[in-house]
Amino acid sequence: MPGKIIRNIRLSIEYDGTDYCGWQIQSHQVTRSPGRQRSIQEVIEKTLQKVLQEKVRLIASGRTDAGVHALGQVANFKTSSQIPLEKLERALNGLLPDDISVYSLKEAPLDFHSRFSAGSKLYRYTILNRKHSSPFLKRSAYFYPFPLDVRLMQRESRRLLGRHDFSSFRASGGKARNPLRHIKQIKVAKQGYFIYIYIEADGFLYNMARNIVGTLIEIGRGKLNAGALERILNSRDRRLAGPTAPAKGLCLLKVKY
Repeated sequence: MPGKIIRNIRLSIEYDGTDYCGWQIQSHQVTRSPGRQRSIQEVIEKTLQKVLQEKVRLIASGRTDAGVHALGQVANFKTSSQIPLEKLERALNGLLPDDISVYSLKEAPLDFHSRFSAGSKLYRYTILNRKHSSPFLKRSAYFYPFPLDVRLMQRESRRLLGRHDFSSFRASGGKARNPLRHIKQIKVAKQGYFIYIYIEADGFLYNMARNIVGTLIEIGRGKLNAGALERILNSRDRRLAGPTAPAKGLCLLKVKY
């Protein structure tokens, strides 16, 4: 009998990460916070298995933490099912919860790997910078009522461009052995009451993006002086950087291949 035909399917996914423990399936031994019992990976894998009637392993471009969102997460899995992609997409979205959507499925080469084939990832952090909060944005933006010097944040942020040791912006608990990462672009933009911080890098250490944002907020607030960011970067000492910004403001916009 001829062998089974194996397909490698690439998915583009968006999700509201508020009620999840993150992308990755968590061990049952890990204590999970109330309301965040499930992972995005777990929910999509179980839905795929229900539709395909076979067990699949979903590989993502990277792990997003609890409460972090995505507009452009990429994942792939291999299957022997020959179900048409249009039918699979309809079935998936019909069964997935309202806060997860698979908006594209494509056939990929068998050697495509969502994580190892990725060239860079682009994140956006959203700050609502005004005197009063918004009930419509409480899940997707960090409400910060104090004035921020956006121009200073812009100037300081440029010091992070290039390849550096980002140990100063790495949270404890990260498993990556190599702290070197290359930030390809970083942008701080103000639009009305919103401040957006865009960071594109070839990879991110654990909580790296949120720690950079927290430090830039401290600079914008005047709690850290001009030049502080470069000193913090060169120190490789997490204790000198600002606090970790809340997860709800962070969103994975795009994975570039």
